[in-house]
Amino acid sequence: MSKGTGWAARLQVAVGGKGLVGHAGAVLLRQCADRTGLTGALNAVLPQGAGPGWWDRGTVLVCLATAIVLGATSMSDIALLTHQALVFADPPSVATVRRALDELDETALHRIGKARARVRARVWDLLAARPQGFPWLTVAGKVLTGWVVIDLDATLITAHSDKQGAAATFKKGYGFHPLGAWCSNTAESLAMLLRPGSAGSNTVTDHIRVLGDAIAQLPAAYRRKILIRVDGAGATHDLLKHIVQMNRAWRSVKFTVGWTITDADEAAIDLLPADAWIDSLDPGGAAVSTAHVAELTGLNQRVQAWVKGLRLIVRRTRPSARHAKNLTDLEKRTGWRYQVVATNIGRIAGLPGSHQPQWLDLLHRSHATVEDRVRTNKAMGLRNLPSKSWTVNQGWVLAANLAADISAWTRLLGLHDQPELADAEPDTLRYRILHLPAKLATHARRKILSVPDSWPWADAFALCWQRLTTLPQTTTPLTT
Repeated sequence: MSKGTGWAARLQVAVGGKGLVGHAGAVLLRQCADRTGLTGALNAVLPQGAGPGWWDRGTVLVCLATAIVLGATSMSDIALLTHQALVFADPPSVATVRRALDELDETALHRIGKARARVRARVWDLLAARPQGFPWLTVAGKVLTGWVVIDLDATLITAHSDKQGAAATFKKGYGFHPLGAWCSNTAESLAMLLRPGSAGSNTVTDHIRVLGDAIAQLPAAYRRKILIRVDGAGATHDLLKHIVQMNRAWRSVKFTVGWTITDADEAAIDLLPADAWIDSLDPGGAAVSTAHVAELTGLNQRVQAWVKGLRLIVRRTRPSARHAKNLTDLEKRTGWRYQVVATNIGRIAGLPGSHQPQWLDLLHRSHATVEDRVRTNKAMGLRNLPSKSWTVNQGWVLAANLAADISAWTRLLGLHDQPELADAEPDTLRYRILHLPAKLATHARRKILSVPDSWPWADAFALCWQRLTTLPQTTTPLTT
């Protein structure tokens, strides 16, 4: 009998194994939520009750967020946590989860936002205390020390049935059009506004609201230097004016934003001399001769109608086949495709070369990582909204944001020096760490959860648990 086919000759499958724990990585997620203070902070601002059947609503949200990180796509998937019943006891029921989400009115959401901000301040203190310190953004080898980078972007969520608030989208689909803000430094989901599918891409009031909610999530000490990056939907007079007005003597707020090219912009581009174009930079800072950038500010009178100090940086690349039918007359004549970025960055103090057009171009192009945030958030709960109720779906979006934060904190605090896990995406993290099976035993009145020592990431699992378990206790109450 060959080794390839004989493995099942004496194998029997039985149901009823004792002491087995599936998806054992849930203990890391729950420990992260508990030790950072998230569970306690949410319980403190949400309704509490008494009796054997009552679940504190903050704990329900953390359980749901944990299930979402594990792969839950609906409220009934809370049953994923039954795999860890030996560790956590039975999870909340589907009815309890639905009631908890349905109770999240605007007052509750406001309280939760404040609680999340207090916990985030605690987590960022822990990140700063790591040997490598807080994760400042690096662009072309230049470290933006002290700068917190907020990326805004909208996405579409398809609704496959009739749901409250679902509507036709600008891409001729049907569903929702939420607008979110992420911290590029940490990959945390700072804020998200659920909107009908018909919501506009460049609605100023929505951008201002989400940006305000995102900044409210930043610890006070990290609000002094803020960089905001938005695609072309953010190129509106009112949004840029709002951002500029946020500057204070103690706070510097910079932005880069995509710019819709008009005939006036193309006329200015056509005036650029050949020697105005310089090589673009790749992410590592090396010059790339296949793309070029130039300063357009002085040639474009359109800038005068916008905020003071606005600069325009133009980039040109050879058009691909998919762009061919949308090229303008100028692009067809020159053989280049043009893109423009607007910014209020003259230079960043203490960062040599930050005034150069090619560096500013790369700084904005790094905004593309927000697409990764959108994609990974959709892999953690945002691909589908599970209810017909707007309120419940709004609560689900919050739970998905909590899931993104818990996942990010687990990696940043417990796996930051593990090359294959520090930046792992949801499916990779699930396969290597979260869905790992384990066996639970008791010894000397202690519970011992054992994972297979033959698993390549077993040591990383144990290290993450130890780091999360030994996080220093906070001396500042998170419940006030």
